[in-house]
This record gives sequence, C-alpha cells and structure tokens, in this order.
Amino acid sequence: MDLLERWVLLQVDLGSFDSKASVYNFALKMTFRAVLLAFVFNLAVLPLGYALGLVPLSLADAIKLSVACSWLFGGAVSGALALVTGQVIRDLSLSRAEFERLSRTDMLSGLFNRRAFNEVLAETDSGGSLAILDLDRFKAVNDSHGHCVGDAVIQAVAEILREVFGEPHLVARLGGEEFGVVVRGAGVAQRIGLVERARNLIEARAIRCEGATVNITISAGMSEFSAGRRPGSVYSAADRALYRAKANGRNRIVHEAEEGSLVLPEEPAVVSERSGALFFEDGPAPAAG
Repeated sequence: MDLLERWVLLQVDLGSFDSKASVYNFALKMTFRAVLLAFVFNLAVLPLGYALGLVPLSLADAIKLSVACSWLFGGAVSGALALVTGQVIRDLSLSRAEFERLSRTDMLSGLFNRRAFNEVLAETDSGGSLAILDLDRFKAVNDSHGHCVGDAVIQAVAEILREVFGEPHLVARLGGEEFGVVVRGAGVAQRIGLVERARNLIEARAIRCEGATVNITISAGMSEFSAGRRPGSVYSAADRALYRAKANGRNRIVHEAEEGSLVLPEEPAVVSERSGALFFEDGPAPAAG
C-alpha cells in the first residue's frame, strides 16, 4: 500500500493543475497506466489460474477477454476516478495558491505585506537599495478626516508606488503608514532617482475622498545591499536615514551615505523623464511600472 501511495504521489504535481486541460491529461495518463497495470497483472495470474483449472476458457481466449475487460471496465472506472481526483487536486492547488497569495498580501493596499517583504529582504545580498517610506503627519489626517479618508490615502499612495516600482522591484506595506521598497538594478543614483520620483508624485497628487481633499508627503530613508552585509544591518541603516529625514523637515529622502558611512560611485545624472520611466545617459532605468 505504501509503494502504491508513493507511486501515485510521484504522478501528481500540484503546480501543474492550472487548467482543465491539465486535469484531462492527468485522467488520461492515470487511465492508461491503470489499464496497463491491470493487463500486466492478468498476464501474471492467468497462466496460474489456467494451470489450476480455474479458468474455463483457453489461455488465448482468457488473455483476449482480460484485455477487453481491462479497457472496457478497468479503463472506464479508473478514468472516471482519475477525472474526479484530478478536479479535486486542481481545486486544492488553486486554493493553496490563493491562500499563499493572500498570506503575502496587505489587504488594504493590495501590496505585499511585511512577511513577503522580510522574505525578499533576507534573500537580497547585492545590486539593490532598500527604501523605507513613511507618510508625513499621517495621524493628523486620521484625526481631522477620519480613518476612511486615512485608508483612501494609504490606497492612493500604494497605487503611486505600484506605478513607479514595477518589476523587478518589490513594494510592500510594512504596517500603518510605513512602506518598504527593494529597488533593484541600475546604479545607486538611478535607484535614488526612482524613490525621488515617487516622492514627487505623491506630493503633487491631491487625494479626494468623502468630500475631503488631502495632500500628503512622504519621507524616506535609503541604504544599500552589499555582499556579506546582513539584512538586519541594511534595514537598520535605512531606518536611521528615515529618522534623519523626519528630523530634517520631512518630505525628503536621506541616504545612509550622507553620514559618510558609504562611498557612492560616480554615476550618470538623470537627464529627462518621459513615457513614465526615468532615463539616464546610459539608457532607461529599470522597469518603473
């Protein structure tokens, strides 16, 4: 029984059950294998039954009958069972995928949540920047207009961040009015430029909800991933830079290098902005959504 169970599990890949066609392919494959197994079993047992006088037919006729029964009855029954099983597996795999998506998604903003952010943070070791963004004076928005307007502000800011940071970047809501962005690719100046673009768009876009018009700004702290640097150290550096941005008047971006703890390489400056993407002397920035 254990061998049979392991064999069935080897035939099932939950990740492959993403369409009805995959269910039919699974049912067809399992039907063929079940019939083949039944036929092999009959070939092994029939000679013994014939030798003991338990089979009233000739050996050739018994083999023909067993082949016909294997396909007509064994194939039909196993095919139906495999089809039902495949549909159940597909439903389970889709439910698992949806559960996994929801477990990594912030329900209010639709962005990744802190769990997903922490996973990416732990896997990133170089070639990117970490930006922690915090809405300025967000408590005053909730106190003045109520939490419904506050939620609308969070959603509007999330939409701008999605607009600016597409693939290969990752944007997450860390909780409350705080967001985290893992900015990948290009160079340090380009990555800072993307965060600056997000800051400018948020500052310029009025948010209207329930008769109220809200203008919001963000402060951001940035730090750099590098080989051998612990994710916790990168996060702490960005958090300290955010604190300095708040202390220095808000609505600004502070990079950890401003403390002199990191030497940035010389890089081309931003020369224009067009078609929703930042452009540099050496070509476009990484995907900006």
